Amino acid sequence: MKSLVLTQADKVPWVFNEIYPVWTYSYLVLLFPVFLATDYLRYKPVILLQGLSLIVTWFMLLYAEGLLAIQFLEFFYGVVTATEIAYFSYIYSVVDLNVYQKVTSYCRSATLVGYTVGSISGQVLVSVFNWSLFSLNVISLTSVSVAFAIAWFLPMPRKSLFFHHLSSSQVAREMKVIDCKNGAVVRDDPALQCVPGWEDESEVPLNVEACSAEKQEQKVDILKVLKELWRDFLQCYSSRPMLCWSVWWALSTCGYFQVINYTQGLWEMVLPAQNSEIYNGGVEAVSTLLGAVAVFAVGYIKIPWATWGEVALALFSLLIAAAVYIMDIVRNIWICYASYVVFRIIYMLLITIATFQIATNLSVERYALVFGVNTFIALALQTVLTVIVVDSRGLGLNIFTQFMIYAAYFAVISSVFLVSGMYSIMKNYRRQKDMQSRSASPKCTEDSLGNEIIQFQREANVRSGIENADPVDQGRSSSLLSFWTLDSCDAKPLTLNCCGGGQGQILRREQN
Repeated sequence: MKSLVLTQADKVPWVFNEIYPVWTYSYLVLLFPVFLATDYLRYKPVILLQGLSLIVTWFMLLYAEGLLAIQFLEFFYGVVTATEIAYFSYIYSVVDLNVYQKVTSYCRSATLVGYTVGSISGQVLVSVFNWSLFSLNVISLTSVSVAFAIAWFLPMPRKSLFFHHLSSSQVAREMKVIDCKNGAVVRDDPALQCVPGWEDESEVPLNVEACSAEKQEQKVDILKVLKELWRDFLQCYSSRPMLCWSVWWALSTCGYFQVINYTQGLWEMVLPAQNSEIYNGGVEAVSTLLGAVAVFAVGYIKIPWATWGEVALALFSLLIAAAVYIMDIVRNIWICYASYVVFRIIYMLLITIATFQIATNLSVERYALVFGVNTFIALALQTVLTVIVVDSRGLGLNIFTQFMIYAAYFAVISSVFLVSGMYSIMKNYRRQKDMQSRSASPKCTEDSLGNEIIQFQREANVRSGIENADPVDQGRSSSLLSFWTLDSCDAKPLTLNCCGGGQGQILRREQN
């Protein structure tokens, strides 16, 4: 009887072609509705959904068997990644604008520390204490269960970016509440009756009808919100620098997702885990730490990104392409590890720069919109790439051919941005050259300028009939000179005319 047990070489393509693509498709389909639901539900319910999805994912990872069950596991993991947007959105909704940078730093640091500690712990437990992967997944299930329990105690935000704005009257009242609690105004202001958090425990809001009426007026108009999002979308992407950085964001994130998703499989094909000791967790930890150092160093890099940004993106994208290519053709696990570390460091460095360049001149609402759109485009591109290259219903290529395609993909990105960057540099150079040629053209000397002004004043006095008038009238005529400007760099002769008459004449300069 023929054995039904799959060999390790058979399992890896099966996982790639039948299971992993489900995550990509689920992430893409769920991203936009989750984006809207996150804001509409004011974040916390979506955070709870993410925690529940994590529990389901790890529980199925422990006990699910069969292709269909594992595909459902990938679907729930797609829910997890699609709802990640709720985490940072929640943080921004409950803190003041002036501490956004600080809380973002805290959250990013917590994420990196958690990822690093998890990777190192897993590597140590497997390599030193010979723990099984099942035991590691039990620890992960326990961790996400604790996080899910903690999420229930998060306070519910009163506002959100798009669907639950505070009206101007509410903002004014809340400012009054702050002043009231500081002793600046008295309690009998009727506008304060509708503000949550104002009343003491022993007091009841008095103007209930006014409060309910205002809440009725503030009912959410979903169509209006979508129109506002579309208008903001057109305004944001009408800027060429914004479009440039966003295009790179979407293209590179697509390639990054593909490489990250399938790297472990590449390593398994290069050096099967059953045959030797592996250090995948340690490599993940090292790449994360070094990437964090690179991200920190970005703040000290002084480069005119408006001029050299596209060329920098091209050169670094070429380095990414080289790292992926080396990872593919050199079938040595340590070379693969080193290439992977270089790949992640460069990507984290560039994505941080792109984030800063995009967010510099955006409001919080447009920040969320732009990054949501960029991520959606990246996922759409990744879906196309997955269907064609990975999925068994497409080409279903082996892992080494896939990575060759990913290397070529980043090389194409590099070529596009190199051409665009060189065009931008040449355009800026020509503009500066034109400005220098204009500034170097003959200028009117101070004496000739003074003579023209004197001659102009005489002609004006003669035509207005006050050349021999008293000094007061002459002063009135002289005051009209403040409305006349002379281009000292203009080489063409000027004809100075006086339109009208009397003391109210209008002076005009005509250029022949």
